[in-house]
Amino acid sequence: MIHVSTIILIFLFTFNPSFISSSSDLFNQWCLKHNKSYSSHEELIRRQNIFLENYEYIMQHNSNLNASYSLSLNAFADLTHDEFKVARIRGLSVVNGNGYGDVIRLNGWSSGFRGVKDVPKALDWREKGAVTNVKDQGSCGACWAFSATGAMEGINQIVTGDLISLSEQELVDCDKSFNSGCDGGLMDYAYEFVIKNNGIDSEEDYPYTGKQTSCNKNKKKRNVVTIDGYTDIPENNEDQLLQAVAVQPVSVGICGSERAFQLYSKGIFTGPCSTALDHAVLIVGYDSKDGVDYWIIKNSWGTSWGMDGYMYMARNTGDSNGICGINMLASYPIKTSPNPKPTPTPQPVKCNLFSWCSEGETCCCATKVLGICFKWKCCELNASICCKDHRHCCPSDYPICDSERTLCLKVSFFLCVCVKIFLSSLIIWLLILCSQTRMSFTSLTD
Repeated sequence: MIHVSTIILIFLFTFNPSFISSSSDLFNQWCLKHNKSYSSHEELIRRQNIFLENYEYIMQHNSNLNASYSLSLNAFADLTHDEFKVARIRGLSVVNGNGYGDVIRLNGWSSGFRGVKDVPKALDWREKGAVTNVKDQGSCGACWAFSATGAMEGINQIVTGDLISLSEQELVDCDKSFNSGCDGGLMDYAYEFVIKNNGIDSEEDYPYTGKQTSCNKNKKKRNVVTIDGYTDIPENNEDQLLQAVAVQPVSVGICGSERAFQLYSKGIFTGPCSTALDHAVLIVGYDSKDGVDYWIIKNSWGTSWGMDGYMYMARNTGDSNGICGINMLASYPIKTSPNPKPTPTPQPVKCNLFSWCSEGETCCCATKVLGICFKWKCCELNASICCKDHRHCCPSDYPICDSERTLCLKVSFFLCVCVKIFLSSLIIWLLILCSQTRMSFTSLTD
């Protein structure tokens, strides 16, 4: 339970009253804290009004002495609820608003259960070194990728002892079979991709950019961590979910689009929220406080949200779906095999004394004066052909640059035309020759 004194301390700590004499001062202090700036005065006034509406909502919630959690003016306090949902809640692809269909439950429970019946009273995988730092997905709807990498990072550390931050960007860029990058996806499909790709690259080598780009095929081949399978926990079975979390971090789908979720600060979140799954997070442990059981949730909205990026969410509430539907869509990867041997450190390709390209790329001159190249660019294709327009490049198996049509050809269009003309002429010549031969033969027989 949160007392009045606690609420006062929260706001005294966050905003020093000596610097706040009006609502504008409060907003200005918040902008400084979160490095916020706006394109125009009109936009600033609009954001300030939204901020004050959220502030009123926060104060109203925090004045409830029976509330088990508190809200605060976090980094999302200048967004309307609808804007927040568009910016952050569009990453989990489900079949319908009340749950999911069989199409996304790819693996059964019976063959891969790794839970334990005698679970510890409390468990925090962060304390065991199996959880990487909190990440931030930004405005890209890739929560599914962050949830999946978090689960794979956890089981990899548990099996091998090495905590390696894995590449969400590889999943966003390269996992195209079922997932849709920044437009949403599912953890099961991410596990499928990693299994078929024979592993996944590290975040250090293939870092997150917050947007979907073309797949870097060279980095896609650099697999530092592998998994051998994955298991779906049966829907609405909180006991088996607890048993699984006792073994490793577990990916789950939840409803994260409620206004209270947007402005959550600390405490045990009890809702209200629906079970329309629209967000993916990672369960990294569980515990109890004052007789209330809760999950420890790792989110992917940065450390300015919640408790440094984490949330406590109530469990054992009597609702089979769980708070926010947390019991409805849970899965985890399985790992038994060792990781591949580390590949040699990529060596840059030297263009000149001052310019380099990454391994697997080709140096192409972008600006040449009097036969001397003054500016280089990198073509992502290995041993590629640099086009004479100094803008494009082509793969070695399609070496002809057609800059006008921005195409790469096996043979040039001009050569194709010449060959066609030659063949046509040859055919005509042969026809004429045959005709003349026939006439000569006829004359001789006469």
